[in-house]
Amino acid sequence: MSQTSLLPTALPEARHRVQVLAPAPLARAYDYAVPEGMAVEAGDYVRVPLGRREMFGVVWDGNADDDIPATKIKSVLQKYDLPSLPAGHRAFIDKVAAYTMADLGAVLKMTLSAPDAFDPPAPATGYVRGKLPEKLTAARQKVWNVLQDGVPMRAVDITRECGVSASTIRAMAEAGVLRTVNIAPDCPGVIEDVPAPALDFSAQQAEAAAALRDAVAAQKYAAILLDGVTGSGKTEVYFEAVAEALRQGKQALVLLPEISLSAQFLARFERRFGVAPAVWHSEVSQAKRRETWRGVAEGKTRIVIGARSALFLPFSDLGVIVVDEEHDASYKQEEGVLYHARDMSVLRASLAQMPVVLVSATPSLETMTNARQGKYQYLHLPVRHAGAHLPDVFLVDLKRDPPPRRAFLSETVRAALAETFQAGEQSLLFLNRRGYAPLTLCRTCGFRFQCPSCSAWLVEHRRHGHLQCHHCGHTARAPSTCPECKDEDSLVACGPGVERIEEEVKALLPDARTLVLASDIFTGADIHGAIKKIENREIDVMIGTQLVAKGHHFPALTLVGIVDADLGLAGGDLRAGERTFQLLHQVAGRAGRAEKPGRVFVQTYMPEQPVIAALSKHDRDGFLAAEAEERECALMPPFGRLAAVIVSGQNEAQVDALCRKMIVNAPRYDDITVLGPAPAPLAYLRGKHRRRFLVKTGRDVSVQKYMAGWLSAVKIPSAIQVKVDIDPQSFF
Repeated sequence: MSQTSLLPTALPEARHRVQVLAPAPLARAYDYAVPEGMAVEAGDYVRVPLGRREMFGVVWDGNADDDIPATKIKSVLQKYDLPSLPAGHRAFIDKVAAYTMADLGAVLKMTLSAPDAFDPPAPATGYVRGKLPEKLTAARQKVWNVLQDGVPMRAVDITRECGVSASTIRAMAEAGVLRTVNIAPDCPGVIEDVPAPALDFSAQQAEAAAALRDAVAAQKYAAILLDGVTGSGKTEVYFEAVAEALRQGKQALVLLPEISLSAQFLARFERRFGVAPAVWHSEVSQAKRRETWRGVAEGKTRIVIGARSALFLPFSDLGVIVVDEEHDASYKQEEGVLYHARDMSVLRASLAQMPVVLVSATPSLETMTNARQGKYQYLHLPVRHAGAHLPDVFLVDLKRDPPPRRAFLSETVRAALAETFQAGEQSLLFLNRRGYAPLTLCRTCGFRFQCPSCSAWLVEHRRHGHLQCHHCGHTARAPSTCPECKDEDSLVACGPGVERIEEEVKALLPDARTLVLASDIFTGADIHGAIKKIENREIDVMIGTQLVAKGHHFPALTLVGIVDADLGLAGGDLRAGERTFQLLHQVAGRAGRAEKPGRVFVQTYMPEQPVIAALSKHDRDGFLAAEAEERECALMPPFGRLAAVIVSGQNEAQVDALCRKMIVNAPRYDDITVLGPAPAPLAYLRGKHRRRFLVKTGRDVSVQKYMAGWLSAVKIPSAIQVKVDIDPQSFF
């Protein structure tokens, strides 16, 4: 692909002017002159001068100001040979910026997330047959045979198909047996033909799949909740929505929480569609991001499976969005532009007139309320696939059945672990706490290891020999003496993390093969290898955090033990009960997904607590009904609206002074309540003091308009940051 040649900036004879939006913290697009001989339209990708820099940008909708003197207008430098950013996507960016009260350019930056993709990709090297030698080794003969049709192949494809080393191919090329040729670079997620599903659907699955196919074929907006118990085959059902979009010649996007983007899931997709999808998440290499971004923009990449940021990829003709595990808290971006990918997926679908499918075994209260009010179409899969049954859930009251001294597993759970191991089946112990212990203190003087930059304790990671803050990443070597009183052998680990639970399991079952699954231990390809070991029955007992809570199917797993069910219920978070129920329900759903029945043991000090009681009875709907009634009485989401304001800075007195000014200037209305300022639960984070306001309104109030009026009346010092979070999901 060719590019328009570079042009100088000083062109007062420019033909006309356009507005260009740059991916920077800018509230609006700026005017630029278009040089003679360059034709640009809204959506075109260009390069422009901005201050002392040159930046990529997009020609934006709107009219430039022709009254500004030509001498003050800079010129577009370069136009890129790429399909333009579709009008629907530009409208989406406008709406996201307005809703989240973020800078327009900051939202665009999430779309222009692979600037290397603007330049045409370099051709790849392929190999074809060269001269035939008199004799070939067995390995070289395999290579020669696979290239018999004359189609060039990359070295990586040859090695995979023939089982030979890369050095064999290099040696054949050096000897002239192979010739190198330029071939088009790889484009991920390319699908030509859509195979039929191999799974035999039940009547309920077939009905849901047909409804999804019809919605995609209609090419109109529809928001659909696919609600199904764990193991009910939801994935295979929504694959039918993806398949229909591909048959229509359109693109498809599947969003997953990043921890659910497992090798297992990608393998399921490849089995269904015969090809691997394009993948988009934080650990994808820059080269792959470049290939995927350009493939999406050009319409060649037909299917993307990714984390929340994939929603902002520049799809040329998107036909369906699927949001799997729609309830998951990780869909809320807590840094930069504060958006919720589930809600913005619904917005994008409505603007582009296409369906969005929200999928969960434990739908969020917001989504379930929308379905009950008729705003979302509702599809239900109430039973597990292939006759599997939901596991039996047993509550272990730790007041009556306490663990042995210096242990954390009750006698009931210890007996169940031993029984399961003797039966040759697998067990999972769940504790959503990384490391060895959440707190280390001195038994002599009471000193506690705290992060110097956050109001948080340092977590001991014994296998790495260090203490770490899980908020800012600060690490320190684990000392052998107390830094306060200098006493030796006085440091005590308080409470359990997953590493400590593994230590207890090894003492209990010395012959059992154990594996700790946590995000600080396994990342990227490592987790894929670990999952493979579990699938191959090389592991007897898994000890994991939420990394194992969803997205995995282990047929031999029949026992789940929840070590501390009360862990997520502390604090004043509005959604603490809902999130705890969702997480524990998902964990419990890992047990008994095949022929053998499953058991779940829930350790708790509060068996009568509504979340725990509902979990024991599989009474999700009863729990949601009680939660909805409580929130409706308090006019809390989804029956009211919230917005948070976070004020932070290094100077605590300056932060508090600004907060006092803000509360004085807060407009007073009968239907709007401003709570605060109050110290944030993490009042000191990454070296900054933090205060929070919470604005509570009715559903019909424009909270953005209120916030804009309030904050415009307050002068904010440059040393202080004020962030607005519309529809906050957490209160840290």
